[in-house]
Amino acid sequence: MPLDLDPATTALVVIDLQKGIVGRASEPHAALAVVAQASRLADAVRRKGGFVVLVTVAFGADRRDALRPASDDPGMGTALLPADWSEIVRELGPRPGDHHVIKKQWGAFYGTDLELQLRRRGIRTLVLCGISTCFGVESTARDAYEHGFEQVFVEDAMAARSTAEHEHTVTRIFPRMGRVRSTAEVLAALI
Repeated sequence: MPLDLDPATTALVVIDLQKGIVGRASEPHAALAVVAQASRLADAVRRKGGFVVLVTVAFGADRRDALRPASDDPGMGTALLPADWSEIVRELGPRPGDHHVIKKQWGAFYGTDLELQLRRRGIRTLVLCGISTCFGVESTARDAYEHGFEQVFVEDAMAARSTAEHEHTVTRIFPRMGRVRSTAEVLAALI
């Protein structure tokens, strides 16, 4: 299926490319490679007049605003986070006109103004990238699908904790909700 993206109705949504997450190991793409691809996408979307949304996850100092359900793998648990953990990586910005969403869970829709900002701008298509493919990106994508947005997933501009997690989401989940493409294909599709 050919891909044409109208910048006037397209938003690039970058998930969790922040210092504390980019500083961790990721597969199958290194975090710095994901940042480089996301930066290329963001620069192109900005040049074409599109909307860039930078999403980060952040908590209060006491972490009482974080989810804490009982689970077999508590993830970060109650680990002390460095002061700059939630800062957006320098390569991405934010730049004038970008919108910054701060979330308290995996997905970027619940409890934020993301849908409001997209609807007010007439956005119909989301281009998603970031870390982690199977947590923040997938959770956001599931909500976007249920809100009726068209979606494009940039495979080489996202990564996970393991190649298996990334590949499962990219090959089994994302094709049911949208189109999976490369950075080069998305850049070529921006009309």
